[in-house]
Amino acid sequence: MIDAMGGDNAPGEIVKGCIEAVNAKSGFDIELIGVESEIQRVLQKYSYPHDRVTIKPTSQIIYNEDKPTEAIRHKKDSSLVVGLSKIKENAGQVFITAGSTGALLVGTLLVAGRIQGVIRPALAPIVPSLAGGTMIIDAGMNTLCRPINYVQFAVMGSGFMEQMFHKESPRVGLINVGTEEEKGNEPLKETLKLLKKCGVNFVGNIEGRDIAEGVVDVAVCDGFTGNAMLKMMEGTGNFFMHHMKRIFNSDLFTKISALLVKAHLKKLKDSVDPEEIGGTPILGAKGLIYKCHGNSKAKAIQNTILNASTMTNSVYIDQIRDRLATLEVRMNA
Repeated sequence: MIDAMGGDNAPGEIVKGCIEAVNAKSGFDIELIGVESEIQRVLQKYSYPHDRVTIKPTSQIIYNEDKPTEAIRHKKDSSLVVGLSKIKENAGQVFITAGSTGALLVGTLLVAGRIQGVIRPALAPIVPSLAGGTMIIDAGMNTLCRPINYVQFAVMGSGFMEQMFHKESPRVGLINVGTEEEKGNEPLKETLKLLKKCGVNFVGNIEGRDIAEGVVDVAVCDGFTGNAMLKMMEGTGNFFMHHMKRIFNSDLFTKISALLVKAHLKKLKDSVDPEEIGGTPILGAKGLIYKCHGNSKAKAIQNTILNASTMTNSVYIDQIRDRLATLEVRMNA
């Protein structure tokens, strides 16, 4: 299910990305949720398998300037709320939106609902690392966390990395101000103890630099810390690419050098490009929910759909529910 009306480039780029996805790969269908006349206007530009693309008409749109809680409560027939309602009703496996982040986070809690046992869902982006990609969880939904929240983040993140990236026994680390066990505040010290017996492959405390170095597959933290690190990494990547461009355009010799390494530079650029990486999953909801950048274009939507199509939603949710039940036993042991 796709929120066709969410984002700065809706519905044009959103619908285009959906069409490119169904034309690129079989094995899944797409339901476009939004204002039918606007969606049809875009669809008529493209050739695609009509039996795999349907429309769920809605009459309202949630905009970025809307207050999140009021929008969720009063715009019941918006594409965002309808999509989240379908997640709650198990009427779809995956919901993707580039719409209002605030409204999505509120709607995930108030509309979509949580997997049984989950206390708080978490935003879980995959960032580039020497390990091929590391998850930061949480990256913005929960700014204040209790030890049990960190532990659940670890369980959900580990399960996702197993299924999505086929990583056997993903390495999990707790972001702290140092790797020593005595470092950090009291909640983090308590979390460290719990993570040792929660059933994940916990490697201990880690520092921010360990994420890009690929020391772990899942980096656990509160949403304040995770969001700050994520934005810092995005800014550093932009600075690096801008500086590299200046270097290679400085004279004839560097321009020739750039041609020699052009393919490698493109791979580097793609590894930090949100359009290539696609959307960020919200873990812990009753279904899989992906948040794309508000300015996402067709490529980002396409890649998010193709990534999500590899997940077996029911298997992941059953797995997390079972692991959280086991976790409760472990915590009480």
